[in-house]
Amino acid sequence: MKALLGLCSVVLLVLTGRCSAQMPHRCRTPPLLSGSMSVSARDGEDWAVAKYRYDAFGQRIRLWEFGQVQSKSLHVNMLFLFRESVVYTISYRNRTCQKNPLHASFHPSHIPHNASLLSQVVLGGSSAPGEGLLVNTWMGDVPETGGKYLATVTEFGCIPVSTLYYTEHTGWIVTTYFNAVKGIEDPEQFIPPSFCSDAETEDEELDFFSAFL
Repeated sequence: MKALLGLCSVVLLVLTGRCSAQMPHRCRTPPLLSGSMSVSARDGEDWAVAKYRYDAFGQRIRLWEFGQVQSKSLHVNMLFLFRESVVYTISYRNRTCQKNPLHASFHPSHIPHNASLLSQVVLGGSSAPGEGLLVNTWMGDVPETGGKYLATVTEFGCIPVSTLYYTEHTGWIVTTYFNAVKGIEDPEQFIPPSFCSDAETEDEELDFFSAFL
């Protein structure tokens, strides 16, 4: 769960004051998702808001984002192709394309088998239908990075709500997910534009966090 990608659709629950849920279980999010996410790091000094397209079948992610990093504004359009081990940074305005190696493995959005349940709560209210959302918060370690995480997903549908991810290198990264639906409206968004065909691969490797930090 390297990047703790939890990219998926939002499901609203109809809750009553006597809502009874099954024992929370580890789960996997839908494989085709479209939506938006916000990311914050360095105590809010760096932040970004991004639209995303997530394809677990083809191991592909597309991001359109804007934000602020190191006091500078950013507008980035990126395409991660994990099977091809390449990431494109695309500028339609200038019709330019930067191509970098991507050696990270693709990790579908899910709650890992070794995660521990921290809590189950209702976000909002539970006194009337439609007032709240039942969510589960899981915690665990990421041995390959020396990191740790908290991941909150909906009880029904395994829809990511938020994640907190920490390593000594990145510090705390806070991600919130919203306005998402199942499916990909335009699969061609995962195809690099024609002006990327002549792009030469740069030496510097990028990973998923490079899109935000």
